[in-house]
Amino acid sequence: MMLGHTFSVLHTRNRDEANADAFLEPLLGATAVWFTGGRQWRLVDAYAGTRTEREIRGVLDRGGLIAGASAGATIQGSYLVRGAPAGNTIMMAPGHERGFAYVCNVAIDQHIDTRGRDFDLAQVVARYPNLLGLGIDEHTAVLVQKNVATVIGNGRVLVTDGQDHGGVPFYALLEGDRLDLATWTTIS
Repeated sequence: MMLGHTFSVLHTRNRDEANADAFLEPLLGATAVWFTGGRQWRLVDAYAGTRTEREIRGVLDRGGLIAGASAGATIQGSYLVRGAPAGNTIMMAPGHERGFAYVCNVAIDQHIDTRGRDFDLAQVVARYPNLLGLGIDEHTAVLVQKNVATVIGNGRVLVTDGQDHGGVPFYALLEGDRLDLATWTTIS
């Protein structure tokens, strides 16, 4: 138990509630937000363009932490992959393509290793060459501080940048590797 710290669980699928003062109150002084997994489109339908989305951005603007797993990782990119209500195998779904953009010009995919998704971001980056694709294995995270992404964990992060990398559209970063998100180059 963490003494002196409190947490709140916020959940709604109702956009009116996502704009209500009482619902937003825990976010006003929050220092961290965690997005759980699930389906990305539900996050978009409930929170996109609401006061809740703005107040979560406020946590980041105050120097706080925003984190998440699975859909909670994907929603943090500016482009939302697998956002189709019809199924999570659809990479690009009109009406459900805008993520919350906590990481700009990036599309984030997850469960890369366990679901065989190594090549899936290539179609998104081919269509939107201004996007960088980050595919995250399970048991792996990307810590973003300013424009530097650092890999944490024992899996890979596959970087899809629209280039050919020895016959594949991505290259792998491993634990401790760093990437400059502004220049799309690795940092030694």
